[in-house]
Amino acid sequence: MRLILASSSPRRQALLRQLVNGFEVIKPEIDESRHRDEALVAYAERLSREKAAAVANMLDASPALIIAADTIVIDHEGALLGKPADAAAARRMLRRLRDRAHEVFTAFTVCQRDRPPQVITRHARTQVVMRDYSDAEIDAYIASGDPFDKAGGYAIQHKTFQPVARIEGSYSNVVGLPLDELRAVLKGFSAWSAIRESNSD
Repeated sequence: MRLILASSSPRRQALLRQLVNGFEVIKPEIDESRHRDEALVAYAERLSREKAAAVANMLDASPALIIAADTIVIDHEGALLGKPADAAAARRMLRRLRDRAHEVFTAFTVCQRDRPPQVITRHARTQVVMRDYSDAEIDAYIASGDPFDKAGGYAIQHKTFQPVARIEGSYSNVVGLPLDELRAVLKGFSAWSAIRESNSD
């Protein structure tokens, strides 16, 4: 049984290795545009399902268990903060988040290619409170190049910037894959036990 992570994110790969060592990585290619009037959490859940389906459609008929995820950041006014396109966008986001609370949701889908396929989608929520970092710290962080591939323009785990004061909820969810919630879902898939056993050999 193949275990496939439908993500090229090194952070998600590192998190999944905390559960299991042996898995493949396939990057899904989908349109990530939000639908008109689509609720934000529903949007993240749909993207996770579409990522899993896109990878499933790339495979041959062999059995596979696919994990896909999508993370969104919602600020204190309910606005969606995506990945900043440039330094100016990153600066605006980080100033908007500074010394305030916001929410991080990661939706994930687990798909086992049976007949019929078994598909489960869930999400996790974490409230994040940012510290009162300075403009100079923002500029130094942007200069590092780290913000540009991250929703909300920051990484909670960045050792130098350390933008977060405290959280309520899952830390791994903010990084990009809520491990406790994912583990609970995986236990419901027959393929997961076989994958774990093969990885322990």
